[in-house]
Amino acid sequence: MTNKNKKTKNWLINIFCLLLLIVGLLLIFNKQIQNFIIKQRTDEYQLRQVSREDILANEQASGEFDFDKVESLDLEAVLKARAANEPLPVIGNISVPSVKMSLPIFKGVSNTALLFGAGTMKPEQKMGEGNYGLASHRMVDPTLLFSPILDIKEGDKIYLTNLDKVYVYEATFMDYIAATQVEVIDDVEDEVLVTLITCDTTGTNRYCVQGKLVDVLEFNSQDNEQNDIFQLKNNK
Repeated sequence: MTNKNKKTKNWLINIFCLLLLIVGLLLIFNKQIQNFIIKQRTDEYQLRQVSREDILANEQASGEFDFDKVESLDLEAVLKARAANEPLPVIGNISVPSVKMSLPIFKGVSNTALLFGAGTMKPEQKMGEGNYGLASHRMVDPTLLFSPILDIKEGDKIYLTNLDKVYVYEATFMDYIAATQVEVIDDVEDEVLVTLITCDTTGTNRYCVQGKLVDVLEFNSQDNEQNDIFQLKNNK
């Protein structure tokens, strides 16, 4: 074998070993990489990064509202969404201080929207009116996306804002429901609700939290309590 052939063979072996190493690292650190990207991307869409004008424009955007098209969350989906760097229409924020959850609200339930925040489940829904339905993924990490809603207790406050008003809801219902119980996001006469939906560990059923509107406040970026609730200050 000539020196040139030996060098080519060694080069191919080195490339193959490098690829094996990369694949091995991805397998070992799969969840860590996935969680890091989700945290980073979610933070990029927090309220401190957007204006009221942005929200008004995003409310006019079209959205995907077919929940049956939502795909499972895995590293491939997260990497693909991150690489695409698709701008997402932020229309507000949901925060539940009791479980340390604060997420951007996006219009619609596209796969990308549910990877990095909470998505609205009906095209014409408005904060503070009817039954405001939101969905997101449940993760192994109990701090990410809608995983914390499993720890919401009766009476816990759920806050929504669109940088105009702050809508305060009080949790009244928390339980597993069948995936077919789509009526849970229907409007209820004489009631103003928020409904949060995520999958159970099997993907067969859903976990649902529902709250009733108890107060409406003016949004005030100088209010320290609101700053804390909606993480309006970057504490990094």
